[in-house]
Amino acid sequence: MSADPLEWLTSLEGVPSVYASTRDGIDVMLRDRGLRRTSPEMTAESLLRGAHASAVLEGSSSSLAEIRAGDGDEVAQASVRVSTELLSLSPTLNRSPLQAFARIHALAGGTQVPTEQLGRPRNEDAAARLRDLSALLLAPTSAPALLVAALVHADLVTAAPFASHNGIVARAAERLVLIARGVDEKSLVVPEAGHLALRAEYESNLRGYREGGASGVHAWLLYAAEAFAAGAEASPLVRAADQG
Repeated sequence: MSADPLEWLTSLEGVPSVYASTRDGIDVMLRDRGLRRTSPEMTAESLLRGAHASAVLEGSSSSLAEIRAGDGDEVAQASVRVSTELLSLSPTLNRSPLQAFARIHALAGGTQVPTEQLGRPRNEDAAARLRDLSALLLAPTSAPALLVAALVHADLVTAAPFASHNGIVARAAERLVLIARGVDEKSLVVPEAGHLALRAEYESNLRGYREGGASGVHAWLLYAAEAFAAGAEASPLVRAADQG
């Protein structure tokens, strides 16, 4: 038996090629559209756009302009709280994924969730799912980081391990994997915006991941590569380069 728990995913039809192509596209965007000119402000803008997209997917009706002005609804505020601390959680994810997931949920929950529920799985089954996911992240693998990020995202959404805000946690964790595994260390890609742009496909493929067995996982992975490409196009780098 292979020691790589994700090896079977990298052998699924179409997965290796689509993830190699998507990673190449992201690398080209980051390199050719001005990586040397990036600033903390551009990272902050990417995180803000991601917070808005994630909040909308979670049910928020706040606009990006409202969120930028600090006037978003409670869901938007939860998403923004997560975004402000996400970069600092990169070392934590590499060392202790459980601690990173708990902190993301605590940030999202804020004062809206009872203190005893913040960062804590809702039951033992949820705790077991989180432990399994943490072990998966700590295991050696040759799987592309983008694939790992997609898997973390879908597993957290479908397991719903926390009492609230599971979608926000999942999308933040996906972005965090991209940061921590070196795909996008400055967090300039906006994967949440990619999912929002493909919302119907996003929601249907999550249902497939939850209910469709191996074929559902396969379909999710192929979809996620497309969403990552759309997230790269949503980067503030793209607009800056186009305007330059």
